[in-house]
Amino acid sequence: MVLYRLLVSIASLPVLAALLWRVLRGRESRTALAERLGGGEAAPHRLWLHAASNGELTSAKPLIDALLAADPASQLLVTVNTVTARELGQGWADPRIAIRMAPLDHRAVLRRFLSRHDPRALVVIENELWPNRMALMADAGRPIFVIGARMSARSAARWAKIGMAQPMVAQISALSAQDAGSEARFVDLGLPRDRLMPPANLKTAITVAPGTPLDWPRSDTVLAASTHEGEDAPILAAFAKARARRPGLRLILAPRHPRRAPEIAALIARAGLRHTTRSKDEPPTAEVYLADTLGEMGRWYASAGLCFVGGSLVEKGGHTPYEPAGFGCALLHGPDVANFADAYAALDAAGGARLCETEADIATAFATLDADAQAEMARAARGALGPPADVESLAKALLARL
Repeated sequence: MVLYRLLVSIASLPVLAALLWRVLRGRESRTALAERLGGGEAAPHRLWLHAASNGELTSAKPLIDALLAADPASQLLVTVNTVTARELGQGWADPRIAIRMAPLDHRAVLRRFLSRHDPRALVVIENELWPNRMALMADAGRPIFVIGARMSARSAARWAKIGMAQPMVAQISALSAQDAGSEARFVDLGLPRDRLMPPANLKTAITVAPGTPLDWPRSDTVLAASTHEGEDAPILAAFAKARARRPGLRLILAPRHPRRAPEIAALIARAGLRHTTRSKDEPPTAEVYLADTLGEMGRWYASAGLCFVGGSLVEKGGHTPYEPAGFGCALLHGPDVANFADAYAALDAAGGARLCETEADIATAFATLDADAQAEMARAARGALGPPADVESLAKALLARL
């Protein structure tokens, strides 16, 4: 721990300079910077829940709702690492939830944060285990819970090697692992078994409002969900080839960042395809529907029998398979699924998803996976991913340990 604190002290000045540069360039507000330094408006005596970014915060929302339902008098202080996650939380507009940027893991910053907010306990989502944060909470006698904890074999070996694992694990009051392997690794690192709560993968509890499906035959509709730059062109080329074999095929193209709509429109034209655009309220009368809006992904999942999950053809780690699987979509993905590696491995092994490494692979899947094949893949996916996490029981178990 002494070495870690020394390294944090050395890094603090360049980190602060980088944050100031973000403020000067308009990428972050002064308020956000103040919160990172332990300041900002106080939200005292609340349960402190930390989720790194959008994905973790989204997966934590069912647990947050369950905590507030189990104890209506509860109030939460939710911290995040990114500006976009802060905006996501603020969009909930719930007066019981205060959203702040997470304090830097510097002891002076954390003392200021803890003095200002005096949280009752810390709930960590997944693997945001910060040594100084945990040590100061433990020193204050406040419980630390880790929910949906992940620990790979490689990470466990690294933690054990540097000698920080046992002190940190000893500070955890209770832990709910995401899977059996992670649970076993935390126990091997010194977590007493009586501090284990039932395993829970919070991502399985995420629900998305379905919206009204498009009036297209679902089995002939493909969704390219949350695509990134570098993915749209091969998907469009594959769709054009597949449509030559399967003329009734339709494509909903929903980019991760709607601001990319003009460049995607140019790619659609270059592929020799016609399209209409959702943000312009144009009806879905062409073979491609450019779904360049936010907050409607449930509608697109409900409209498509096939879903190609974006962020997987380029080095983005892949997006969630849980949401499209929950809508009964047959799942296709590229090779980079590091963000959900275990889930995709289980899906691929069970036949609930198909790896498509090339444009030809995508075209073949688009052209050949009919309604029966899609239904079989959807059934396999439900079996591979398992039932949704019981967040109500988890929330009650957590509150009982406060």
